[in-house]
Amino acid sequence: MAKTIARDPTQATNTGASPAAGRSTVKGGRHVTPAPLAQQYLLNAAVELFHTEGVRAVGVDAVVKRAGVNKMCLYRQFASKDELILAYLDEMQTCSLQRIDESIARRPGEPGKQMLQIFVDLAERASHPGYRGCPFVNVAAEFPDPEHPARKSVVSYKAEVVRRFTELATAAGLQEPAPLVDALSLVLEGAYAASQTFGPGSAPLRVLPTVAAQIIDAALLEVAAPA
Repeated sequence: MAKTIARDPTQATNTGASPAAGRSTVKGGRHVTPAPLAQQYLLNAAVELFHTEGVRAVGVDAVVKRAGVNKMCLYRQFASKDELILAYLDEMQTCSLQRIDESIARRPGEPGKQMLQIFVDLAERASHPGYRGCPFVNVAAEFPDPEHPARKSVVSYKAEVVRRFTELATAAGLQEPAPLVDALSLVLEGAYAASQTFGPGSAPLRVLPTVAAQIIDAALLEVAAPA
């Protein structure tokens, strides 16, 4: 599957020209977009529209219009809107986990600071105008059925985040990492919610790194304390 190159869902747009403008071939008097390009245009359009306007609010007509292709082209690449939604969530998982891993990489060999850096970087991203929070939180609100494939994708992504927190907490020396991981997960989800209720760059988000640092430092005291 062709991938978008956007690293932030709030900035993911169809940056290429319309397929009809130099990237399509003429067949029987019709412009025909090569399948890999069509898939990329459609996925880029879905990323932009789904994340900014909501998955249920955006119809396939809006996606094909933004992508610059026709509806038949969409259904050649994705059997249904649900399949397009899953492709969107796959892309969001790749982008979101990459950002977390980049935060971790900024503090090599310092697991406590690596955990904190995740929140420092989130607070910075969430200060940008137009920030729409976590795409997985947004999708979970739109799909309450736990058996829906989109909801299962949300669970899969959140499990990956928890796994990273668990690995870092263990590397920091905690014999029982779960309490810290649970606390950080709650703070993370609260930050996503605050970005939408209080607004990007609001006071609760500005204190996010401080709150995370207090929780991490308190948990790691047991590692530093003498037996």
